[in-house]
This record gives sequence, C-alpha cells and structure tokens, in this order.
Amino acid sequence: MKHRKKRTVLAAIQIPRRFLFWCILLLVCFAGFTFSSVRLLFRGFYPWRLAAKTAISGVSPEFSIIETVEFPDETLVFLKYPPLTPLFTKHDIDCLYLTPNNSSQSPHSVENDEFLSQQIIRCPLIKPRGMLTSLSVKPTGHTFPIGPTRRWHSLAYEAMIDHDNTTIVFVKGFNLRGGKQSDPSKFKCVYGWDVKKPKLLLHSDVISIAQEIVRCETPLSILNNPQRFIDSNMDQPIKVSVRMVGKEPLQSIASPKRRLQLNLPGQKQHQMCVCTMLRNQASFLQEWIMYHSKIGVQRWFIYDNNSLDDIEDVVKVLSVDQNINVTRHVWPWIKTQEAGFAHCALRARDVCEWVGFMDVDEFFHLPTGLSLLDILRNQSQNSNSNVAELRVSCHNFGPSSLKHVPTQGVTMGYNCRMIAPERHKSIVKPEALNSTLINVVHHFHLKSGFKYANMDRNVMVINHYKYQVWDVFKEKFYRRVATYVSDWQQDRNIESKDRAPGLGTRAVEPLDWSSRFCEVIDTGLRNRVAEMFTDPNTGNLPWQKSLT
Repeated sequence: MKHRKKRTVLAAIQIPRRFLFWCILLLVCFAGFTFSSVRLLFRGFYPWRLAAKTAISGVSPEFSIIETVEFPDETLVFLKYPPLTPLFTKHDIDCLYLTPNNSSQSPHSVENDEFLSQQIIRCPLIKPRGMLTSLSVKPTGHTFPIGPTRRWHSLAYEAMIDHDNTTIVFVKGFNLRGGKQSDPSKFKCVYGWDVKKPKLLLHSDVISIAQEIVRCETPLSILNNPQRFIDSNMDQPIKVSVRMVGKEPLQSIASPKRRLQLNLPGQKQHQMCVCTMLRNQASFLQEWIMYHSKIGVQRWFIYDNNSLDDIEDVVKVLSVDQNINVTRHVWPWIKTQEAGFAHCALRARDVCEWVGFMDVDEFFHLPTGLSLLDILRNQSQNSNSNVAELRVSCHNFGPSSLKHVPTQGVTMGYNCRMIAPERHKSIVKPEALNSTLINVVHHFHLKSGFKYANMDRNVMVINHYKYQVWDVFKEKFYRRVATYVSDWQQDRNIESKDRAPGLGTRAVEPLDWSSRFCEVIDTGLRNRVAEMFTDPNTGNLPWQKSLT
C-alpha cells in the first residue's frame, strides 16, 4: 500500500517535470527568436555572427573584405578600412585566382570611397575562367579571404534616405519596363544585416517602383537611431533590399547611410550644373569642362563608370589649377546610366537651380552669343513658372574627313554634320522631378503641374560629336552605358537610333568612315571657341596638351 502511494506521488511529480521541460524549451526558442528580431532595434552581441578577420603582418587587422560583386568581365572587391589608415594603391595588391597554376594579376584599379570607409578593387576575370579567391598584399604575400560573392544580375547596389525620410534603393534583377511605373503593391522592402535571413529583417511598403529605382517607407527604428547602422561585431552597416511579394529579396550591398540634408529655403548656390557619366574620357574632359564653364556652367558632377585612364589627375587639375567646381563620384555599376542620373539629380537638387544631363561629346552651342545663365534668366522671366525642363535639339557631327584625333580638340576638328537634328537633351529643375525619378537618359518625368519647353535652335542647340574618328568611335562597341540600350555587339535592335547606321555588330572600320555623316559644314561653335580660348602668342588652345 505504501509502495502504491509512493508510485502515485512520483507519477504526479513526473508530469510537472515534463511540462516544465517543454516550457523551458519553448521559452528558450521564443527568447532566441525575440532576441534576434529585437536586435535590429537595439545594439547587442551576436555570438553566431562573428566576423572572420585575418590579421596581416604590417597591415591593420581592421582591414577586411566585406563584399564582392561579380560582373561579366571583372569582380569588384569591397575592402573595409579603419579611419586614418594608409590606403592601398593598385601597385600594393594582387588578385589571386584558383586555377591549375594558382595565377595572380594586378587589379584594373583601386578606388577610395571615403563616405563608407572602403576601397573598391576591380579584379579582372581570367580565361579560362578562374575563380577569384583572395587579395595578396605586396611584398609580404599575406592574403585576405575573399568573402561572400554577389551576382550583379540580381542585386540591390545603392541606397540613400531622401528629404521625406523615404529610402531610395537602386536595384538590378526585376527587369521592369523602361519609362514605366510598376505596381508597388507587388513588392516589399526589407532591412537587415543579412537580407536572406527572414527572422532578422524589418519589412516596409514600397511607395513607388520604376525601372531600377525603388522608393521605400523607412522604418522608424532606422530613422531614429543612427547607431543601428553598425553591427558592433561585424562592423557592417544595415542593408536594404527589395523583394517581390512571395519571393526572396534580392541580394544586397546597399546601405542607406547616405542621408540627403534639406537646405534652408532661399536662392540656391548654383544656377547651372551638369551631371555626366563617362568611361575613359580623360583626354577629352578638359576641353568639355573648360568650354562649358566659360559659358555659364558653375558646378560639375562627374560619375566615373570604371575608367582606366588618368581621370583623377584631370579632375584635380581642373578643380585646383583652374579653380573649377568639379567632383568625381565613383560609380562602378555597369549599364546603369538612368539610375546614375537619378542619383546625381538627388545630390544636385539642393544646390542647383538647373541641371543639364549630357555626355562628354555633347557641347551647348549658343549662336546668339548669350551665356547659359542669360538664357536661363530670360526663360524664368519670359515664361510661366511651371516650365521645369528645357529640351535642346542635337546636331550629329561626323568624322569630317579626319583620320586621327584632332589635336586642337573636338570643337575645332569636326565641322561637318547631318542637316536634320536628332533627339534632344534636357536641362531640368531637379526639385520638379517626379518622385519615381523615371528618366530615359534624354529627359526625366516631371511632377504634375510642371511642363517642358522646346528651345529655339537659333538660341541654343547641342553639337553632338557622335561619329568621331574611328579610333575613338569604336570604343562605343565595348558596352553601352544605358540600361535600356542594347550593346552594339548584340544582334538585336539593329535599327536603333543609338547605333551607327549600317555598322552591324562588329567593330570593323568601313573604308569610307571618314567621309560619312557629312551633309553640311557648320563652323559656328568652332569659331566661337577659337575666339574665346586661342592664346594670341602661341596660337594654342589650353587643352591641347591633353590630346597629344
């Protein structure tokens, strides 16, 4: 009887013990989940997310590779560095590859991104295709582990927080139609250190999405706590990405650390600015900027799209020696001209009344002799205040019988063009742009209530030196910079006006190239440039050294 009572008591005790075990287990799981989620709001310790950092003799242990992005012809390596640290040059580093011979190559370039305290190393892809495994520091040979690799065709690559506290995200991978707005309800924005871990993410609605530009509602925890950007254990900023409803987010290297500051109301610092995107145009940049500065451009935003020439030196000469307000912005993202122009428009909005979007082979010609500032001032006085875009027609110039790059510059060398103008480029008021930032390179979409005006060609026209000597022109076959323009080596859209008629898909010089695209002699801009810039003692122009 006593034994039966004892067993009954033990059985009664065993039930609560099992219950207690399961309660503790559920509590631990719930606590882990809650801790992971709340971690996005408060800084703390992630024991499972410690970064693997390699200490290198003679190199700060704080250097680490945080991301890599693989393009069709090269790999971008993002190297984090601590403040006040001597930085690497392309001569200090080798790119290492896993091949039968474990080969190495020098990087194409090493760029500094001071805003994010990182360097961007551009490593070539080798054939037969070898896997990039690490970076090697000269002369010691010590290496950095390469880190996670992102695919360019599916990636959120840039982000910034706008005046209205929305986050603007630039993405690749959705393949949306050019010039059209898509349905924002089909997409969501996500924030976190690893956008592939759904339990560690904050979610928000998409306000607008068009082309490759997404505008997101920014969670209050992101806006109100600047320290939340850095994971103290990984030294990595929070990233933002976008997903289609029901699907995983795009991979992301985009951190919304850049925040656009709203300036006080009043007259803007500059009346006329210019944004451009270029690649390997250093030898032509001096002529282009010096001429336009003379006729009224006051501020320059140069988006460098993977140049391999001496553009940094040219920009330094222009800004320091010539006292021209020009800055270079590293923009390594291929086939993203529309996104780059939108990014530039946002940066220019608070300091520029008007912004022109044009290429280095395009020159404003003002036949009446007025300056750009005169024309903009007259436009503001003589028309309705709701005109926010000036569309300027383009005249396409041909090789003008030349075989070699003209030593006095493009404006002096090319003097024969097609009769009829083709297309246009725009000067816009950036605060009047539609919030979607839709643009098709030649013009932006405007907010409701604003309109464009076509400029009289007798007042302002663009000389587009589109068809230059073959050695210059053939570089266009490498890659077209615009998202929605086919590369010329691809067998599609052969009749596009972006292409040269009759050239096909191969960079083979036609026998009559130098005499093509010549219907009328036009020396108007040539004469004005000679008058403005020719040295009376030597007969030279100030940019001639950069062309020889």
